[in-house]
Amino acid sequence: MKRFAVIGLGRFGKKLTIALAMSGAEVIAIDKDREEIELIRDQVSHAVRLDSTDEEALKAQGIDKVDVAIVGIGQGRGEGKGFESAILTVVNLRQMGVPLIYARAEDPIAGEVFAKVGATEVIYPEIESAQRWAYKLIAPQIGEKIDFAPGYSLARIKAPASFDGKSVMDLQLRQKYSVNLVAIKRGEHGKAKKGEKGEKSGIINVPMPNTVIYQDDILMVAGSDADLAKLPQE
Repeated sequence: MKRFAVIGLGRFGKKLTIALAMSGAEVIAIDKDREEIELIRDQVSHAVRLDSTDEEALKAQGIDKVDVAIVGIGQGRGEGKGFESAILTVVNLRQMGVPLIYARAEDPIAGEVFAKVGATEVIYPEIESAQRWAYKLIAPQIGEKIDFAPGYSLARIKAPASFDGKSVMDLQLRQKYSVNLVAIKRGEHGKAKKGEKGEKSGIINVPMPNTVIYQDDILMVAGSDADLAKLPQE
């Protein structure tokens, strides 16, 4: 099991720490605020109050031995020297040899700085959350979405009524919408038609041109985010 260190217990850091701990991971939670440490102490493997800009203090708590470190120190206007502290923390972690360092940034400029001083990857929770909600509002028919390249995703959608009873060939998803149908999970509508030929239940992981789709089947489709958003809702 990997060992994690979460440094900075603001809203993002605290939620991430609890989520990791609930998954069974060994987590060391670090913050300068004693109150934050006391609030989370019983939910993690170890919680300690220290200044993460002090490399020796980090080593004393075994942070140089963790597999992953996440720097979630706040950088907003009311955070004082939070940005500078976060930069120094990333530098310390890199010098200590921590293999994977993730840094929370509030904007792309801060993200560039973190990347240059040694962050393995930059997290933009506010930006990413806004983008997810924008897409959800624009394309409510799209359920879970897995990004596998910038602007391209594998998405889960419920087949709309307009797809009911039509074959993959009839729908022409690739020709009309530039998306590829990857798999089908039969919904209750499809399962009810047991008297007909073909697969009516379970998973169809290789949809054929003559495979019929029924309303409420779950479709896994791949394509650009823009093309996925054009899929019909009804």
